[in-house]
Amino acid sequence: MHRRLLIASALLFAAGLAGAQTPYPSKPITMIVPFPAGGLADIVARPVAEAMSRELGQPVVIENKGGAGGGIGMAQAAKAPADGYTVLMALSSFSVIPEADALLGRAPMYSFNALRPIARFTADPTVLAVRADAPWKTVKDFVEDVKKRPGAINYGSSGNYGTMHVPMEILAQNAGIKMTHVPFTGAAPAIVALLGGQIDAVSTGPATVLQHVKAGKVRVLAHWGNGRLDALPDVPSLKDAGYDAEYAQWSGLFIPAATPEPVAQRLRAAARAAANDAKVKDVILNAGSPVLYQDTPDFEKYVQADVRRMVDVVKKIGKVE
Repeated sequence: MHRRLLIASALLFAAGLAGAQTPYPSKPITMIVPFPAGGLADIVARPVAEAMSRELGQPVVIENKGGAGGGIGMAQAAKAPADGYTVLMALSSFSVIPEADALLGRAPMYSFNALRPIARFTADPTVLAVRADAPWKTVKDFVEDVKKRPGAINYGSSGNYGTMHVPMEILAQNAGIKMTHVPFTGAAPAIVALLGGQIDAVSTGPATVLQHVKAGKVRVLAHWGNGRLDALPDVPSLKDAGYDAEYAQWSGLFIPAATPEPVAQRLRAAARAAANDAKVKDVILNAGSPVLYQDTPDFEKYVQADVRRMVDVVKKIGKVE
């Protein structure tokens, strides 16, 4: 009798355990975009989320969480349960913010090892954009004017040490110029301010300004890459113009580091499928950024190298309150 009770209990426990192991995913997944709608992270995230939804069989829902150059949304993702139901579409400010927090003597909003890189989708040099009615026709015109009027010309960004702030500071250091920095909560508000005449310039991904270039509202003077850009073939690099300034704004998917490996691999496969989806490629390319996919191992190495490089850049920028 006692033996039968033990067997029955074991069977009930096993049945309960099997019932608790619900196949992943069994509910919607939240994709945190740490910037307002309209910026590069959002432009990439929306078609990727749609494609991943099809692959995973559950909705992948965008949650825009802007502020602090992306730090607020990235911190939220880092602190989320590691169960596969929260993912992050980050930009290259990921590599900067913890070091900037340390420089400012405050607790970091998140740590690098709290989030695991899964897939890179884009990697574009930022572009120097001004209004089409601005007096500068070339980047040399722009730099010479800034030299004549230190601090009088301003530029907008997505926040201190963000992906729009860092490249402008790299240019300023190299060219020996001083501009006034005006931080916003994301790229989209900064572009609105540029179009409205509240700021003079921005450094941003091609995808956020290409439509305005085509509409004749914005002029791009240079970019922070090498050679020429497919989306803007007539625009020279800063190196072509004689400035040793280089910066790439990448976008990539991250998950909490403690996410179980089977779940991580499921998300990795869904991200790979999204990167190879023809519709995703077309949407992102039409916005001005070709998909430059990197799978998990290569993206992990890429992020590690970017973090090492950005530590030096942040130290050169110094404290920005």
